[in-house]
Amino acid sequence: MAVPDELIDAAKIDGAGFFRAYLTVCLPLIRPGLGFLGMFTFVAAWNDYLWPLIVLTDPNELTLQVALSQLNRAHGSDYSMVMAGALLSVLPLLIVFLIGAKQFVGDAMKGAFRG
Repeated sequence: MAVPDELIDAAKIDGAGFFRAYLTVCLPLIRPGLGFLGMFTFVAAWNDYLWPLIVLTDPNELTLQVALSQLNRAHGSDYSMVMAGALLSVLPLLIVFLIGAKQFVGDAMKGAFRG
């Protein structure tokens, strides 16, 4: 809905079909939004705690967040062990953000300027 109909009509006048207009006109315009949605979906799935806690019963198949909370319970006052686990759980999020942030900010700034 955010893509102007005039751009799609111009692509159709140039002879592009539906899929070609989508790939060459719509997709480049919505790519920053898709990147933002992808990063937030990954973060939400990565930090999911309650559902794996309810469903998983085998201690060998726990997700990182559930295992980290059990590590906190097992080593109550050993904060160095808990902080090392927390650092390991944050590293994939930082890597995804660093990879996606440059593309996301670059594409967002392209749409902000005219010319």
